[in-house]
Order: sequence, then C-alpha cells, then structure tokens
Amino acid sequence: MIKKLHTIAGALALMTIAIFWLSTSLAELFGSRTTVTMVKTAIPWGFLLLIPALAAAGGTGFFLAKGRRIGLIGAKLKRMPFIAGNGILILIPAALFLAFKAKAAEFDTIFYGVQTLELLSGAANIILLGLSMRDGLKLSRYGTRRRQMVKNEA
Repeated sequence: MIKKLHTIAGALALMTIAIFWLSTSLAELFGSRTTVTMVKTAIPWGFLLLIPALAAAGGTGFFLAKGRRIGLIGAKLKRMPFIAGNGILILIPAALFLAFKAKAAEFDTIFYGVQTLELLSGAANIILLGLSMRDGLKLSRYGTRRRQMVKNEA
C-alpha cells in the first residue's frame, strides 16, 4: 500500500508541476493578458493538491528507503533537498508574487523577471522529479525481478 501511495503521490506532484509550467508557457506564448491572469491566479490554488502530494511522496519515500542511502535510493534522497528547497524558496513565493502582480494587471519587467526565474526553477524541479521517477521505476522493476527469481528458486 505504501508503494502505491508513493507512486501515486510522486506522479501527481510531477504532473501538477508540469501542468503549472505548461499552462504558464502556453498562456504567455499564445494567450491574452486575461489568460495569463487566469493562469497565474489559479496556480496558488493548485498548491492545495501539490503540497500534500509532495509531502506524501517524500514521507513514503523515506519510509520505503528503510535507512538505505546508496545506489538509486541514495540518488533519489540526494535530490529531495534540492526539490524541496527550490519549491519553498523560489517556486511558492514566485507563484504568490506573480498571482498578486497579474491580478493587479502589473505586467512589468519585475513580473517577467520573476516569471523567468519561476519557469527555470520549475523546469529544474520537473527534471529532478522525472529523474527520481525513473529511478523509482528501475527500483520497482529490480524488486519485482528479484522476488520472481527467489520465488522460482523455491
């Protein structure tokens, strides 16, 4: 059950961040200022889904690691402080700031500077979460093969 929760929470977190990133990019490239405002003011509401998903993925990941800190598990654990720090120190404050600026229709140099930082930081988190998902899938396949080998030997 914990493995399923970890998988679902991790996928949900990655998907949510990707949706934020794509929505922002598409709104800026092809949308009006009204569309940008709608996207930027909706993103903070998405934190109600994203933050619990990230917390669940992180918590279940630490539980599943069972104290191991090497190999793929070690790589996943080393990424987590960067993902969390990036989110807490850059992405959340930037999203709140951009929502405030967009709602006030202040699309100035500061808005676009912060938005550029947000998009770069978001892309970094998408990459890091994607790498963690890849490693989790490798671990899952390895565990399945190993259990099957043990079962076949018995």
